[in-house]
Amino acid sequence: MQKLIVEGGRRLRGELVLQGSKNSSLPILAASLLCREECVIRNCPALTDVYAAARILNCVGCRCTFSENTAVISPQTVTGTAIPEALMREMRSSIIFMGAMLGRMGECGVSVPGGCELGPRPIDMHLAALRKMGVDITEPGGSIVCRSRGGRAKGAKLTLAFPSVGATENIILCAAAAEGETVINNAAREPEICDLCGFLRACGADIAGDGGSSIVIRGRDKLHGCEYTVMPDRIAGATYLSMTAAAGGEMILDNACPAEMEPFLNVLEQTGCSIYTSGDRIYLRSGSRLRAVRDRIRTMPHPGFPTDAQAVLMAALATAEGTSVFEENIFDCRYRHTDALVKMGADIQILGKVAIVRGVPGLHGAPVEATDLRGGAAMVCAALAAEGISEISRICYIDRGYEKIEEAVRKLGGRISRV
Repeated sequence: MQKLIVEGGRRLRGELVLQGSKNSSLPILAASLLCREECVIRNCPALTDVYAAARILNCVGCRCTFSENTAVISPQTVTGTAIPEALMREMRSSIIFMGAMLGRMGECGVSVPGGCELGPRPIDMHLAALRKMGVDITEPGGSIVCRSRGGRAKGAKLTLAFPSVGATENIILCAAAAEGETVINNAAREPEICDLCGFLRACGADIAGDGGSSIVIRGRDKLHGCEYTVMPDRIAGATYLSMTAAAGGEMILDNACPAEMEPFLNVLEQTGCSIYTSGDRIYLRSGSRLRAVRDRIRTMPHPGFPTDAQAVLMAALATAEGTSVFEENIFDCRYRHTDALVKMGADIQILGKVAIVRGVPGLHGAPVEATDLRGGAAMVCAALAAEGISEISRICYIDRGYEKIEEAVRKLGGRISRV
């Protein structure tokens, strides 16, 4: 099993080109199933989750190749309607193939997906919405079998109890090829939703309202192929900015998306970092010690503070002057990384969904184990700020969302190796 060895205590300085978005690439890859012609998807990050999505596409009859951050999918030969449990359990986002398969084939067989253990993430909203669209769903022995009545889903007016990203994506994918008009009220507003809709529009879909709380999709009989470039990864961007802030130093982040990262940048600026943006570039300079964030940092659906950036910012604030308070409102088990940070010398107290982070003068290296994708990245962030050497194991979690994280850190002058 591979590990990351990090020698901390060095200021970071350099320029980094931001990878393509993981959370955009996965639903866009699934959406290619709806097309009847070749799709070329550029700026697709080389991640284990992306490879898993490619295996699913190949499994159902697509010809999918991936090279130099470009995925080429030929979906003309889709024949399969069932995704094996082993493939479904490789990543949480595999559930979005349900909407895409229904849109293309009118039926599908899947199982409950895997991925990081962040507490209960039920797919009840997904299933309830699809049922309203005329899909019959049975759940024999842990599997989920879906069939559209008449072979094609029907448009419907839907109101989500919570602006779930996954449910919004699944509905969009199914509705893009459904009969009639679908309206999603209280839809997720994340930038990755807009990226998915941008790809589908490039393929001929009729979608309006994405980025707002109400999305209207008018189903089309067929979608064609296209070439599309995936947006930058705002969470990977938040991670590398947090690392530089924690270790001290300065960096330029190229191919970034400053507008989409604004909820995070506004909070990071409160720590005393100097942040400037120009076009698709973000410049950050960090002083000798960060300041605690005065206001409570509450994770919320976009445009609130992103839950995926909570762990990496917490690692940076572990050595800030003063006390910062986090409130996690999205996932129940998103503080599993805190034990590792405490092992490295952090002072963190968990009270239900609240984490109280009292800044300490410094951290020390330690052997730790990644608990999930963003928690593992937080450990790298803390290790870079710590004195001494840290050993981070179970980095398979980190590889799900960061493209060669050790190479990115070395470009910033950090000492890190994979063994």
